[in-house]
Amino acid sequence: MKTAGLVGGIGPESTIEYYRFLVAGFQARVPENHYPPVVINSIDMTTMLDFAGRGDFAGLADFLTPEVERLASAGAAFAAFASNTPHVVFDEVRRRTSIPLVSIVEATCDAAADAGYTRVGLFGTRFTMQGTFYPTVFERRGIEIRTPGDEERAYIHDRYMGELLKGVLKPETRERMVSIAMALRDREHIEALVLGGTELPLILRGVEVPDLPFLDTTSIHVARILSAMLD
Repeated sequence: MKTAGLVGGIGPESTIEYYRFLVAGFQARVPENHYPPVVINSIDMTTMLDFAGRGDFAGLADFLTPEVERLASAGAAFAAFASNTPHVVFDEVRRRTSIPLVSIVEATCDAAADAGYTRVGLFGTRFTMQGTFYPTVFERRGIEIRTPGDEERAYIHDRYMGELLKGVLKPETRERMVSIAMALRDREHIEALVLGGTELPLILRGVEVPDLPFLDTTSIHVARILSAMLD
């Protein structure tokens, strides 16, 4: 059994959910009520977002790489970012670190391919929706990515940063996000929607949109982490 390392705190609410899901998933697989070996490095989300907001991806990689190495020094056999946004520099950080990294994007792409999807929508922060890291990975499996329009992306990003990261879950925000999802479904003929922000399931989990299943990146990533831990 391997010790998992999580770069967390980006944001705190979803990091808590990662840990809860890891415990529940581990105990579903391992008898006698044991707990998973996990090391969490809770980093400064504001610093990370400042790098991303300035488009300073070299600085972001320089910031994140030693945070992964802290996990290695603490005994983690592999690591994962408990967030989608850091994956904008995932490949660069992966090249530099001494332990393997488990990608939320690659895990979600595999889930979409296994389900037979060929065109999916993507919600997330502005950095995720406008970035190339989701399309690049998904295109390798023949899956197209579609994102909302400019105003819709701005709304999702603003509510993500101003509400979801702070644990604020408003019914009107949920309703508006559902309406954007339905519009994207009708306009782009997407087969599923990637919740490409680990806070998005906090407000959209359990919501049903006709003919539009959600791909919960948090749950998918946790399952991949558990497999790496137990395999």
